[in-house]
Amino acid sequence: MINNLKQGRILSIDAFRGITILVMIFVNNVAGVSGIPHWMEHAHADEDAMTFVDVVFPAFLFIVGMSIPFAINSRLAKGDSFWQLQWHIIWRTLGLLVLGLFMVNTSRLNPAATGMPMALWSLLFYIAVILTWNVYRFKQAWIAWCFKGLGIALLLYLGWIYRGGKAGDHYLEPQWWGILGLIGWAYLYACIIYQLVKGVSGGIFLMIAVCIAYYAISQQAFIRDSEYDWIGGQAGNAIHTAIVLCGLLLSLFYFDEDLDLRGSKLISRVSGFFIILSITSACLRPQYKISKINATPSWALNSAAICVVVFSILYYIIDVKQINKWTTFFRPAGSNPLLTYILPNIVYFLLIYLGIQLPAMLDQGVTGILWSACYAILMLFLVKGLNKLHIRLQL
Repeated sequence: MINNLKQGRILSIDAFRGITILVMIFVNNVAGVSGIPHWMEHAHADEDAMTFVDVVFPAFLFIVGMSIPFAINSRLAKGDSFWQLQWHIIWRTLGLLVLGLFMVNTSRLNPAATGMPMALWSLLFYIAVILTWNVYRFKQAWIAWCFKGLGIALLLYLGWIYRGGKAGDHYLEPQWWGILGLIGWAYLYACIIYQLVKGVSGGIFLMIAVCIAYYAISQQAFIRDSEYDWIGGQAGNAIHTAIVLCGLLLSLFYFDEDLDLRGSKLISRVSGFFIILSITSACLRPQYKISKINATPSWALNSAAICVVVFSILYYIIDVKQINKWTTFFRPAGSNPLLTYILPNIVYFLLIYLGIQLPAMLDQGVTGILWSACYAILMLFLVKGLNKLHIRLQL
């Protein structure tokens, strides 16, 4: 074991994850609505600003970090060797990178060159994802492996036939890794760091500073204009990793029994962390303006500070005051985040494939905003139903 963590599921983390996913679905859907206020859109790359929309992705990264100590220590408690643990981490990372790779290339698909419509290719891709990463409950393990093998074979086939671009001369390629891919890289780096510093909170705090320093160095002219400009290619990953590490550190503050932070000690430690994040963000802002699009350190630290506050409020309400019955609504999404994430895409491509078009009024103004909110809630109910059918994805 690396850290002595509290046992059992932490409802406040599950609720935080579920709420974040609900907001994410709303944000993704409302992005296609015309006439919405600016604060419901991502701030532009050249703005020195952020909206609540710009906090959704870092919130997910933050939650990934909060879950890492529990996931790693759980596998060690089950008897995983060092190399078994590393394989598990690599397998999860590869899964996220593959998903991200396929998803970002979907919009570039050339139906004629590929030999099938985009909607059908996409639906087959999501079927392959479910077959590959579903948690099966068969008593005979070989049956589950047959389904997984079928899913992997389908993924390979779809990747093999894929052709993109106007001329149909592009193959699957990482123009960027997509949201899931970015999460995958940050998850990998954070897991490596967590093990290297052996779960020591001071070491994690130091590595957050190292990630920020790496970004700052990569932006210097002597790096950008030299043969070492490839260093800048990892700047975004460094910032995303810093957010994951912030979530990891907060998780230790709250749930590491050896730290024994309770009452005023816990409040002062968490408050101090929030203040450091906020002040550092403000100090870096003149040099690196707040920008989600450019993944700047001021944006990352500001987002992490917001996540510290949001989670602390949830923790107080749910775990301290035990006001937690309302969390059952978010629990299905919180325990099945990958399925909840891809479900809106499945519905979207299914509607296209069936030739079903929603009324134009649902893409405009207030009506579109209300529909986006209802749609997000509908997805959570749909996930709850799929959970009952034992469709649960786990990387």
